[in-house]
Amino acid sequence: MRLLELTCDHFRCLNNLRFEPGPGLNVIRGDNAQGKTSILEAVLYAATSKSHRTSTESDLVQRGESIFRVSARVQRDAREVQTEIAWSHGAKRIKVNGVNQTRVSDLLGKINVVIFSPEDADLVRGSASNRRTFLDMELSQLHAHYLHALQRYRHAMRQRNEVLRLPNPDGALLDPWDAQLAEHGTMLMRERRRFVDQLAPLANAAYKAIADNEEMSVVYRSDTKEDVPLIEALAAARSSDIRQRMTTHGPHRDDLEIVVDDKAARQFASQGQQKTAGLAIKLAELELMRERTGEYPILLLDDVFAELDTSRSREVLTTIPPEVQCLITTTDFALTEELVARKPRVVEVTKGELTVS
Repeated sequence: MRLLELTCDHFRCLNNLRFEPGPGLNVIRGDNAQGKTSILEAVLYAATSKSHRTSTESDLVQRGESIFRVSARVQRDAREVQTEIAWSHGAKRIKVNGVNQTRVSDLLGKINVVIFSPEDADLVRGSASNRRTFLDMELSQLHAHYLHALQRYRHAMRQRNEVLRLPNPDGALLDPWDAQLAEHGTMLMRERRRFVDQLAPLANAAYKAIADNEEMSVVYRSDTKEDVPLIEALAAARSSDIRQRMTTHGPHRDDLEIVVDDKAARQFASQGQQKTAGLAIKLAELELMRERTGEYPILLLDDVFAELDTSRSREVLTTIPPEVQCLITTTDFALTEELVARKPRVVEVTKGELTVS
């Protein structure tokens, strides 16, 4: 998969922007707060209608404006696909190949991207919700039925929690929501476990390549035991849920256990190890998407070399397959020998405007 063209109007500091990256390695360089990260964010938004930096879309519109538009045109297999998202006053309009779409699920999977940014260190050192968000985002790109189940699960949980907050909750009111949580939650857990089982060896291989043969492991930790049906776990927890007035069991409490050099990475890994572990997971995701879809996704690397020593930075570049289209941002205007050797297309960003070097 290759991004042919990105256009942005009033998205962050980007206006009247037209970006045509090369097929291989692309370096986007510039000082801080000039719009480098916003370009990667715009690519991600065009693919998923989500930002990795904010959940409030009004943050994305340029100051003084009331509307933004992002469009991406990609080559995948033997066909071109174009997505366009326009946001205005809280309303979002999505088009795929010029046709209006009514659901986000109709957008997901049209353009596949993998992004690694400074925020992704929270994948390792942050809360469990960061790791669940990672699972949900990646699986939603791969499977429309996963997104559908996730939306239905969240709806059922909101309704169940509303019942639990009543003064004297009636079990008959909880039963239908328990059934829906069990149906959709079981599917979420099954797909998460399958995804992580496939991801883990790929992540370990990527980590070893970057970190001089150190080992890492990634294990899916379900909130409920694998041999206990979710409907039974919900029934067993009902009295406790009524006391706490919330749903205490289910995939909304799942986590990933990440271990580096035989130690829990969240508590004991250095910042460099945590960043390398997060990056290894994203590189593993790159390979897994290729296996699932038949082609590599677009790889977005935001300030990837910060906090990595020279050796690890070099290995990162060696690990990226040459057929992957990769967009890398950097504040370093003097490209390393390793970057130069890959013959990248280089653009510079100043106040949201691009200049080809």
